[in-house]
Amino acid sequence: MGRVVIINSIRFVLLIATQVFLFKNIGYYNLSIPYLYILFILLLPFGIPNGLLFVLAFVTGITVDVFYDTLGLNAIACTVMAFVRIVFISVTVQRDGFDNEPEPSLGIMGFRWFIFYAVILTFFHHLILFSFETFKFSELGFTLIRVVLSTFFTVFLILITEFAFFRKKIR
Repeated sequence: MGRVVIINSIRFVLLIATQVFLFKNIGYYNLSIPYLYILFILLLPFGIPNGLLFVLAFVTGITVDVFYDTLGLNAIACTVMAFVRIVFISVTVQRDGFDNEPEPSLGIMGFRWFIFYAVILTFFHHLILFSFETFKFSELGFTLIRVVLSTFFTVFLILITEFAFFRKKIR
């Protein structure tokens, strides 16, 4: 248990630092903006209690909001993403398998499941984030383009990160 806390604490600090100091200044004409920090929420263990998951998602989002001056937009998006994560995992993963698969990583769950998981959760995060950021129905087309392009860019970076730290499931 202590090892999981230490690993996730280090993961949190590294992903937030990478987001704030590197990816804050990267984007493609404000159309495609990477948000790699959501990988922290994606990789939290299966057995984490829902209340703790919501608190960690909110703290992750509000930490990024402090550096981005976005007044809680990332906190809202991360909290919604945590809810979608709970629903997605309850639908796709059997409850009995939690002991065998401790976390939803690429090496443990497989490429197809992980890519679908990452795309769905990233899409909902970006949809909420950019919708509340724009908050105009007249900008709906532009917002949807931003959501789709940013989702692809973020998932691409998530996959690169996962392949860099890829560990095959031990059977």
